[in-house]
Amino acid sequence: MEILRLFFFLPPILFAALAFCAGSAGAQTPNTYTFAVVPQLSPAQLHREWWPVLERVSRETGVALELKIAASVPKFEAEFMKGAPDFAYMNPYHAVMAKRAQAYLPLLRDSKPLAGILLVRRDSPYKSVRDLDGKTIGFPAPNAFGASLYLRALLTEEAKIRFEPRYLNTHSNVFRHVAQGNVAAGGGVNASFNDEAPEVREQLSVLYQTPGTAPHPVVAHPRVPERVRAAVAEAFLSLQRDAAGREMLREIRIPQPVKADYERDYRPLERLNIEKYLVLEKEWRGG
Repeated sequence: MEILRLFFFLPPILFAALAFCAGSAGAQTPNTYTFAVVPQLSPAQLHREWWPVLERVSRETGVALELKIAASVPKFEAEFMKGAPDFAYMNPYHAVMAKRAQAYLPLLRDSKPLAGILLVRRDSPYKSVRDLDGKTIGFPAPNAFGASLYLRALLTEEAKIRFEPRYLNTHSNVFRHVAQGNVAAGGGVNASFNDEAPEVREQLSVLYQTPGTAPHPVVAHPRVPERVRAAVAEAFLSLQRDAAGREMLREIRIPQPVKADYERDYRPLERLNIEKYLVLEKEWRGG
């Protein structure tokens, strides 16, 4: 797992001097809390988008947040299932998995519902979902919610089609494989599709869209003190108050954050009964 630290590098002597002065004044170095982000996009893009947000939240709250980006979605899942990250930004069904495994608590989410989309080339012969029966469909990862898990369940249970899934690690990889004709169709979500390069996006069209659900939440492990959870959540919500903060929220795809509630927002996902579509990494990587 790649670790991207939110610290300024100081010469060792100066750093030691500052630490000594702080200690002499009776101040304490704040605890550092890890903040994992689901790697649905490239590590470079996620770092570019999330680092400024976490730096500002850290500065305004005094809570040091350390950005962690896993190499893949399955590795991200393995980390939160064992309770490694203190905070995390994850997909809606991950919130269900994290609640069951470690009692993670949703803090906030965007106000706009999340919907998965199925994309084909604009010049594709496939005009309906039924036309994809027996074809290869690309997905970012088995358990990416809107772009894969929920979408695969609906294609199987409601559309009644059979297809060969091909897992391509990121949303951007899926879009590019569809554009290049390597797969007949591909799953994504509107936010990541809108982020894609125009030259790729203009080659694709939406064939199908899932019903909307509560979107990706920021969650916290219950070991994080309540006052820290509250301070971090409030700092995210307060970003809406100025133009720079609103731009940061837009970049991380939470343009209008609101407080999240597990019972209201994510408990309904348990009733979808899509557990049988969850896939372990070793199963789809042939391990």
